[in-house]
Amino acid sequence: MGSEAYAFDSKNRGPYTGLNDGRIVKYQGPGFGFVDFASTSPNRSKELCDGKDGNDPRNGPKCGRPIGLEFNHKTDELYIIDAYRGLMVVGSSGGIAAPLVGGRDGVPFDAPDAIAIDPVTGAVYYTDVGTIFFKTTNMTEILLSGDTSGRLLKYDPKTKQRTVVLTGLAVPNGVSVSQDGSFVLVAEYIACRIRRFWLKGPKENSTDVFANLPGNPDNIKRTRSGDFWVPVNIQKLQPKLNSFPLGQKINEHGRILQTVNFYAEYDYTYVTEVQEHRGSLYVASVYTDFVGVYRGLKC
Repeated sequence: MGSEAYAFDSKNRGPYTGLNDGRIVKYQGPGFGFVDFASTSPNRSKELCDGKDGNDPRNGPKCGRPIGLEFNHKTDELYIIDAYRGLMVVGSSGGIAAPLVGGRDGVPFDAPDAIAIDPVTGAVYYTDVGTIFFKTTNMTEILLSGDTSGRLLKYDPKTKQRTVVLTGLAVPNGVSVSQDGSFVLVAEYIACRIRRFWLKGPKENSTDVFANLPGNPDNIKRTRSGDFWVPVNIQKLQPKLNSFPLGQKINEHGRILQTVNFYAEYDYTYVTEVQEHRGSLYVASVYTDFVGVYRGLKC
């Protein structure tokens, strides 16, 4: 399955999630389960792709690999990050997603990953994890690399222009925008921290460390109240790479409000997203074949 991220539409339907084989599927309730909603490859063949591993370099370019999802709740458009095609968008009826920007902008490589939409302006922020993934896919090597070639990018749907917002990021694999649009957060995987970039106000265009974390973060998801959930994977490299998965809720000032331990449910599995929805936590991992729903959330 390989669900890395979830999304819910403006009517609270979902979750929507991307699969290894290039499909984006939508949950229709216990009677129907997940049904096909969209795809990122214009020539995708169900016979060739369904059930196949989109991370396989032979299948990914043909089938697509959607890894980041977020709805613009004002337009009901679903914005998508595809590992091979970059930033894309599809309407509320689904179908084949349309590409928005190319994969190169004067920097040798792009490896797009996480996505977030400014709730005020509609601007789309997404991350490029950097050139390290063109050198190795071994997670131990990535953790030890010290790579800082990652970037934060912005796409303006009104002007259809892309700009580079931040450079020098340590494998940025998560992003979220504050409820009032005053700042954007970026998770730095190998730095075990979340960095904040101020979009407006007296600190506009400056950065600071929003939170230091006890492990490696991934996708950041804002709650309806304006707080943020981030998965934190405490990883040990010896005798083999293992992850101890947590979820941490952080307020808009960077203070940790709650920590949830997912070890009982996920053992040593790396968790890629924790998203609060209607009193439950939806927990994603590219290494599982299910959508995790944690209902033990404190009020």
